[in-house]
Amino acid sequence: MYQISELANLVGMSRTALLYYEKLGLIKGQRLDNGYRVYTDLDLQRIRLIQQLHQGGLTLKECRAFLIEKMDKSLIERRLSELDIEIEQKQHSRDLLASLLGMGDEKAWHEALIINAPDAHLDWIKQQGFNEREALRLKWLSKNMTQHEQYMNDFMKVFETLTRWGPGSEDETLKALSTLPVPPKNILEIGCGKGLATLVLANNLSGNITSIDNEQSALDSLKIMLESEGIGKRVEPVCASMTDLPFEDKSFDLIWSEASAYIMGVETALAKWKSLLTDNGVLVFSDLVLLNQTPSKAVKEFWDKDYPDIQTVETRRKQITAAGYEIISDFQFSQFAWDNYYSPLKKRVEELAPTMKDSTALKDITSEVEFYFNHNSEYGYQMFVLKKI
Repeated sequence: MYQISELANLVGMSRTALLYYEKLGLIKGQRLDNGYRVYTDLDLQRIRLIQQLHQGGLTLKECRAFLIEKMDKSLIERRLSELDIEIEQKQHSRDLLASLLGMGDEKAWHEALIINAPDAHLDWIKQQGFNEREALRLKWLSKNMTQHEQYMNDFMKVFETLTRWGPGSEDETLKALSTLPVPPKNILEIGCGKGLATLVLANNLSGNITSIDNEQSALDSLKIMLESEGIGKRVEPVCASMTDLPFEDKSFDLIWSEASAYIMGVETALAKWKSLLTDNGVLVFSDLVLLNQTPSKAVKEFWDKDYPDIQTVETRRKQITAAGYEIISDFQFSQFAWDNYYSPLKKRVEELAPTMKDSTALKDITSEVEFYFNHNSEYGYQMFVLKKI
């Protein structure tokens, strides 16, 4: 026989909990002549059995029924199903925490937040010690905080010998230029890269050009090209972020941005850049678009991960109008503009494959190239020429 204090010590429970067990009829204490409550070895064993059942997810009332009635298999099956769901949720939580410590893949987590909470996600990345340039690159490229530096080193190695960093051609730039209503005097080029479009703008416009990019190595290449072409005096390269441009309102009558507005979001770019334009100023930008309303499953899944804000041309047109612009013209990039980018890139990844077998960046770029050659009929690049109204 055990007094209640002895029983509590043996089963690791409090006196209050044992009295509650007795109230539910799970154990049956006996009161001696001296007033003390005592319990039998059967009570001890029943408590240990109940503890096991309770750990399995049964409530105390269900444990009582389990002890005095035939086992309810449907109840056990239900509890097992609930436990499986809980285990899956806990495993997901563990995987996330492990990935944030560099012990797993955090890419899916970043991809989900880019869709569901893009601005908060970007702000959070900055709070982890990344500057804006690195935060944007992490968001759109590496999607991995612990491996970001290595990823970007490999990424830049792939592109360091390539002249073009996105689809486009001189013909596309000239075609857009031909639709400008008036010759601009002050031009802002956003996301100039190594200056392929800059050179076309400088050779075909007489105004002053401010070309910005957040990659200093690209601007260094641009400066070398400008000096060799003898047009450096009319072009001012500036290392700055497109999300925080250091210019006064109404400073430019033309803003030019090829393949870069997506970085801050097209709708956000339309809103923020508008104030920099003079009255009736012109904004020219290009963007990746879907060519039909019902893309294949493969295309939808791919762009949900890499560019979740991709839209059809018609949707972009509606957004442009809603943002307070008039569409002067828009047109789809030619096949040549795509080949201009992907043919050299394909050759470059094949060249590097033997020496960068473990590179995540190279694997991602290779996947993008392969995806393009398999599915390019379903998406394209569209150039938009807009007037502020």
